[in-house]
Amino acid sequence: MNIGNVLYPVRDVQEAVAFYRDGLGLTLKFTDAGRFAAMDGGGTTFALTGPDEDVTGGAPAASFLVTDAAAAVERLTAAGARLVRGPEEGPHEVRAVLRDPDGNAFIVYTPRQ
Repeated sequence: MNIGNVLYPVRDVQEAVAFYRDGLGLTLKFTDAGRFAAMDGGGTTFALTGPDEDVTGGAPAASFLVTDAAAAVERLTAAGARLVRGPEEGPHEVRAVLRDPDGNAFIVYTPRQ
């Protein structure tokens, strides 16, 4: 398991891309219109999600790339996490949103084939 991205919900994906590109010099890797943008965060993807893709309720969250999202959810809930949403199929992945024992949101995901 490794961090696949750090997700930031934003009001307007294109405005946020311009801000982080011009302000921090991040390079755009991928965009899916107003839904999602992936930027090169220097080893970890900095992901921007528009309102339609805000799966965490407005909270920034680390997203962990796993081989099987459903199995990871089972392990994590057994270890004390609370399932918030999923596992569900997103446009590009199977994902689940959880909260750790301290209430911090995080995501586990597996890319769709």
